[in-house]
This record gives sequence, structure tokens and C-alpha cells, in this order.
Amino acid sequence: MSKRDELIEKYAADIKEKFGESPDMDLLTKVTVGLGPAIYNLDASKVSGSDEKELETVKNNYLIKKLGLSDSPDLMTAINSVIEKYGRSEKNKHRAVIYYQLCRHFSKQSVYN
Repeated sequence: MSKRDELIEKYAADIKEKFGESPDMDLLTKVTVGLGPAIYNLDASKVSGSDEKELETVKNNYLIKKLGLSDSPDLMTAINSVIEKYGRSEKNKHRAVIYYQLCRHFSKQSVYN
């Protein structure tokens, strides 16, 4: 099993455990691949739920640029909702899991087709 496949399995386990859902493995794989080499970097692969600058980056680089959403207060509300479900005190909030959840929240799976 490749390192990427191992990480995808870890992300899938997080989705099952933290969100109580069975992940769409095809979408999760596409989101993970879309993150490129960032998934292998310990710092870049995680999202700090308490760092406002980090959450702004998620909003601007992922929700607005990648998913093509318009800037609105709903974006930060959705990010905070995902962070809360993941567990704000959880240190290892994987970027791929958060992006996957946000993609599903906004029904933007078509971006990855």
C-alpha cells in the first residue's frame, strides 16, 4: 500500500469516527490527490481550528478559489461547524478531511469530476 493510500485510509477512519459517516472513498481520494504534496508535510496536512488566519486561508484558497463559492459569512460558519464536529480540541485535524466535509456541505462534488 502506498503512503497516499495509507493516509486516505486514516482520513476515512477519521470521517467514520469523528463524523459518524461512511466516506465516499472516490471523493475522498480526489480531494486528497488535489492537495498534492501537502498531505506529506506534517504542518501543511493539518488545520488549526483555533488559528483565525488558518481558517481564512481555508476559506479563501479552498472554498472561494477551488470550489468557486462567493464570499459570505456562511463560509466561515460552515468551516467552524466542521471544526466543531471534528473536535476543536483534536490536535490532528487533517486538511483532507476538512476539505472533504466542506465539499460535501456545499454539494460541490462536481468540482472533482
